[in-house]
Amino acid sequence: MVSAAPVIRTLDDEAALRAVWPVVAQLRPALDEDGFVRQVLRQIHDDDYRATALFDGAAVPRAFAGWRVMEMLAIGRHVYVDDLVTDASTRSRGHGKALLDWLKAEARRLGCVRLQLDSGTQRQDAHAFYLREGLRIEGFHFGIALQ
Repeated sequence: MVSAAPVIRTLDDEAALRAVWPVVAQLRPALDEDGFVRQVLRQIHDDDYRATALFDGAAVPRAFAGWRVMEMLAIGRHVYVDDLVTDASTRSRGHGKALLDWLKAEARRLGCVRLQLDSGTQRQDAHAFYLREGLRIEGFHFGIALQ
C-alpha cells in the first residue's frame, strides 16, 4: 500500500499546536507544551507569527516551521523563519526539504524578496541541510540578554 503524499497546513488553534508539540520539543526543549501553545497563540494574535507543519500520509506531524513576514531597510520584504525542525526519527526522508520549499514558495507568493533564518552555532547538521538547500551564511547575529 502506498502512503498518501505529505500535507502542509497552517496551525492556528490549540489542538493543532498540541499535535505538533512532540516535534517542536526537539528544537525547543526549554519550553513545555502548555507554554508553547500559549506563546504561539499569543504570537499569532499579536505578532503575525505563522505556524505551519508537514504531516505524513497518516496525519502524523513530521516537520514544523514558525515564521513571519518582515520588512527591513537592509533586505526588504522577507519571510523570517523563527523555528524550523524535522522530527529526528524521520530525518533524511525529504520532510524538511518539502517544508522549506513550501516556505520559499509562500514567501514569493506574499511578495517577499528573501527568506532569512538564524541557526544556533551548535546545529551543524541543520547548517549542512541549509547549505544543501541553497541558503548561504551571510553574517553574524549578535544579541544580549536584558534581564
